[in-house]
Amino acid sequence: MAEKLVTTRFDAADYIVSEEGEIEYLKALFEEEEFDPDIFLMALGDIARARSMAKIAEATGLGRESLYKALQPGSKVRFETIQKVLAALGLKLTVEALRPKKSAAE
Repeated sequence: MAEKLVTTRFDAADYIVSEEGEIEYLKALFEEEEFDPDIFLMALGDIARARSMAKIAEATGLGRESLYKALQPGSKVRFETIQKVLAALGLKLTVEALRPKKSAAE
């Protein structure tokens, strides 16, 4: 008789153990050729769960359940909410040029 395969649920939040790891996780999403906002929301939710969604909710002034819903794929989350979550995590988004800027002589 074959043994029954036992699996456990994978949760990325269980593997996020440092701020450097959080930053690299988010940076990797922006390095993809096609940025997927749903994956970004999931990653932000993973990080918030790793740090404690209740603490992030308290720091943002938003309800815990509202945050869970906002950080789900397909949600129509406001950018203001993303900014609040990032600030509560001690993170910020930055912008840089895709290509090096050409000089006037080129």
